[in-house]
Amino acid sequence: MQIGFIGLGNVGGKLAGSLLRNGHDLTVRDLDPEAMAPFLERGAKAGESPAQMAQDCELLITCLPSPAACSAVVEGPDGLLEALGPGKIWAEMSTTDASEVARIAGKVRATGAAAVECPVSGGCHRADTGNISIFAGCDRDTFERILPVLTTLGRRVLHTGEIGTASVLKVMTNYLATANLVTLCEALVVSKAAGLDLATTYEAIRISSGNSFVHETESQVILNGSRDISFTMDLVNKDIGLFQSIAEANGVPLEVSPLLNRIFQDGEARFGGRELSPNIVKRLEEATGLDIRAPGFPAEMVDDEPEEPGYEVVPPGRETMKV
Repeated sequence: MQIGFIGLGNVGGKLAGSLLRNGHDLTVRDLDPEAMAPFLERGAKAGESPAQMAQDCELLITCLPSPAACSAVVEGPDGLLEALGPGKIWAEMSTTDASEVARIAGKVRATGAAAVECPVSGGCHRADTGNISIFAGCDRDTFERILPVLTTLGRRVLHTGEIGTASVLKVMTNYLATANLVTLCEALVVSKAAGLDLATTYEAIRISSGNSFVHETESQVILNGSRDISFTMDLVNKDIGLFQSIAEANGVPLEVSPLLNRIFQDGEARFGGRELSPNIVKRLEEATGLDIRAPGFPAEMVDDEPEEPGYEVVPPGRETMKV
């Protein structure tokens, strides 16, 4: 299968790297020539335009920073829609608005092509090793066509239902990660204020009921001081804002979500949208005068698990879902 990959940013570049590393016929495109260069050196082809890539490739993957960027690539001049047709698949791997991805998917399907939304979860370090998790929203037949590629890109692949379901679930999981990040920042600062050793605090959380994926990743780079998790405050605000919008559209009166939105809106106002998201702890560092750092923690996360073949995750009590 010839694959075209558009968008070689923090996540997209690592996902595309898994395809190339595992021998897929890959064409890449990014607005930044420097992002493309390592792929071309390793044997990938350069995409002249989205339309040309849609003509030459069977599977077109987009992983872009915003719904507007995705729309431009798919619907704009020389966009994917100009050359999509029967037998082609468009797969959107960004975290985006469910209604927007459904709208674009409708236009893709009108050409006779298939559409899949497949956002990822698990951090850039797992995207780099092909061990990230993937949510896939599409009809079952399309899912089975693309599953061999998804199990190269990630380890655990969950078919969530029709287009739109994966985007809702991805926004929900990012909301939960944000809530965990904020409470971990509070826990670390309170522990420091109470005179506790921060390395000991980290281990107490890690071996207890307070442990989590966010603690084992983001707490480490907070304590190192780099705060580098390759995710920024503007992206957090986008995701938790989408979650709040879903709740409001469905009449759910949330209490924690509005507070998280205010906290990160304040963080972005203070430190800028491109500030690394774990630096939300700086609000408390500035308020208390405390330095939440400790020796012995890594500056960035590296996935130390070996790359393994991916597989489909089937929800408990359910046979393989037919949609």
